[in-house]
Amino acid sequence: MIFRQITHDDLGCASYLVGDEKAAVAAVVDPRFEVDEYLELARYMAVSIEAIFETHNHADHVSGHGRLAAATGATIRIHGAAAPEYPHEPFEDGDEFRFGALTIRALHTPGHRPEHTAFALIDTRRGDRAWAVLTGDSLFVGDVARPDLAIDQSDGARAIYRSLRDTLLELPADVEIWPGHLGGSMCGGPGMDMKVSSTIGFERAHNAALTIGSEDAFVAQALAKLGPQPPNFEAIVELNRGPLRPGMGAARARARAFRPARCGTGLIGRLSRSAAAARRRSAGRGR
Repeated sequence: MIFRQITHDDLGCASYLVGDEKAAVAAVVDPRFEVDEYLELARYMAVSIEAIFETHNHADHVSGHGRLAAATGATIRIHGAAAPEYPHEPFEDGDEFRFGALTIRALHTPGHRPEHTAFALIDTRRGDRAWAVLTGDSLFVGDVARPDLAIDQSDGARAIYRSLRDTLLELPADVEIWPGHLGGSMCGGPGMDMKVSSTIGFERAHNAALTIGSEDAFVAQALAKLGPQPPNFEAIVELNRGPLRPGMGAARARARAFRPARCGTGLIGRLSRSAAAARRRSAGRGR
């Protein structure tokens, strides 16, 4: 199974490339606007990016879903409640998608936004239950999402509480959590850690927001610690859910340089042949 976290330290964001090397297929979750790194990774791993998953309409950065779709032909998938204006395939809670031995299961977790969805990852070659969950903007390392970027903040906080208690915290304790944001992001609270991952069990025991016993107390604390909203977040959301604009396909030409290549061809093969040539030259000098 392929699993790569790509962090974007300028905004405290994280995105993911996941897939199956043997089946040569992959998907990207929450791509950033600059998409070359996904194309380079796909070529290096000899996989084709066939799908782009969005956890939600982002409010703090412009998504790269349009550019990546143009470069790869991948299908953009997002929860039906997102109501985007671009070509996409909507999914609902519990829908599953197969990429070779990898199964991605949608876990609808509204609160941060009504369409927000986490993605459980199942490596069917090793077992039939999730080993990790991409939590997006719902559960972070050390904190939880902010509730005031889409609906009334009290309603958002109540939805986050229920999504956490009824969905994410029902997962086994050893399931890894890989969030959509790290410390420094404006989409979470002040308790967010710079660590890139955690587990359900550790967060259940040590995340202060998850130790609050009642929904009302959770809502009160969530609202009390709200920081400034991301600047221009409404305009960014509209851009992310709006139609794909001309020029979004500028990465397509570069994508031709990053088509999957097996060992013995392309970059890997060239490096191997260069190393072999260097060894022959060295051996010749030694005689």
